[in-house]
Amino acid sequence: MSLGDEHTGQTRTRYPDGDGSPRRPSRSPSRSLVTVVGVVVLLIAAIAFANRGDDDSPTTTGTTDKPATSATAPTGDQPVRTKTGGIPSGFTHDRQGAQSAAANYAVALGSTGMFKKDARHTLIDALYTPESAAQRKGPMDQAYSADFLGKMGLDADGNPPKGNTFVSRVTPLGTAVRQYSDTDAKVAVWYMGLLGMSGEKSTDPVTSSWKTWTFDLRWTHGDWKIVTESQKDGPAPVPGDERAASSDEISKAIEEYGGFTYAR
Repeated sequence: MSLGDEHTGQTRTRYPDGDGSPRRPSRSPSRSLVTVVGVVVLLIAAIAFANRGDDDSPTTTGTTDKPATSATAPTGDQPVRTKTGGIPSGFTHDRQGAQSAAANYAVALGSTGMFKKDARHTLIDALYTPESAAQRKGPMDQAYSADFLGKMGLDADGNPPKGNTFVSRVTPLGTAVRQYSDTDAKVAVWYMGLLGMSGEKSTDPVTSSWKTWTFDLRWTHGDWKIVTESQKDGPAPVPGDERAASSDEISKAIEEYGGFTYAR
């Protein structure tokens, strides 16, 4: 699945922020899952449009100027050739590889694995530079405390109650290269996130959020790794008129529909 090419253009829960505090999408009682079906339709339309042709936009490096608008199109390059612990790895040493890495890292960091200590440490070691990984484990463990997990409806080990499905998923919609050099890259990922507990007695239903996740990446030991990252709200579209799905429908969808490996 191709993401937007940002050679010259802009194109998935609580997570700890850079300061160690839990990330939680803002909720509004009027917000529901009515946008989910619309997002799927938009993604299908984007893919169909992207397949119409290649992108021959010129490449620039080391600039922070606002890029001009360009069409989204697939490059045809292989995004990754290997996986480490189920996480895509071995990204190419170029702008496209940095974008692919950022998109796939957003998916991994937005997964339910971040709510379980062992899985969280595995993700941190795999995605961050060694120095950054060592610095972030402690603050993240404090952020994902038993009290925090309890507020999410999870037990101290990050497990949902029997008969419930905990949902934490990130779906990237596009990427934008903010800065690039042979050693470092700053890539923004615009995504839709799902977060909540799906179950008949759940008091924290699954809701959607729209955010932009920006990663400072460094070429380390033959791959792109995260040095720092930050998030901000939006841009969020106007909700559609679709009916909100029931808990059973959400649980079934989460179990049936797997994720993607994202490529520029």
